[in-house]
Amino acid sequence: MKVQIGDATLYLGDCMDILSTLDKVDAVITDPPYGISRAGQQETFTKNKKHKRKHFEDLGWDDGRPSKELFDLMLKSANKCLIWGGNYFADMLPATMGWLYWDKGQKGLSMSDGELAWTSEQKVLRSIVVNRSSLVGSEHPTQKPIQVMTWSIDQLGNPKTILDPFMGSGTTGVAAIQLGRSFIGIEREPKYFDIACKRIEQAVAQGQLFAPEPMKQVQETFL
Repeated sequence: MKVQIGDATLYLGDCMDILSTLDKVDAVITDPPYGISRAGQQETFTKNKKHKRKHFEDLGWDDGRPSKELFDLMLKSANKCLIWGGNYFADMLPATMGWLYWDKGQKGLSMSDGELAWTSEQKVLRSIVVNRSSLVGSEHPTQKPIQVMTWSIDQLGNPKTILDPFMGSGTTGVAAIQLGRSFIGIEREPKYFDIACKRIEQAVAQGQLFAPEPMKQVQETFL
């Protein structure tokens, strides 16, 4: 299924099937499953009693890593690439200088202090500090703050069209729309696809003087 919302084109399906049908874009910016079983999170307190983890349904999307074949396909799909969690995929990505670091502002807790992103850029390492507490009420267990994703887009120069093969709840798409870019997103889990559609529709509405056109659904078959 394909949904068109303003300058955003969203696909419900497996990115391995859909990527090869798309034209090359300016940038792939994505946050794939790390394979560390984070699909479900118990609602528990960390060592810091003020930091409470939200409970998410375990849908099994983080039980394994994407394949080398899929990474090769992503790298061929764009002129520039940025992949969060790149340290988990070092065996499948070329060596690079241009690492990014998100400092979560939560040192001393049971979760990591931050996260790393691999980029295709041969530039010096850059970092951003955005407190993860800004994600209260988030819709996805590994959802990143919009500020982190808008910053990610900026790190790749001025990409006009951005593709996220692992769209999740649509944060990359919201950031792209807020920056006036075109967006293509792919998500295989219907629950998160629906959430992404609603969030991106809201972003499009906020970025326009007039109400956006209604969502159009197109049934497509990918061989």
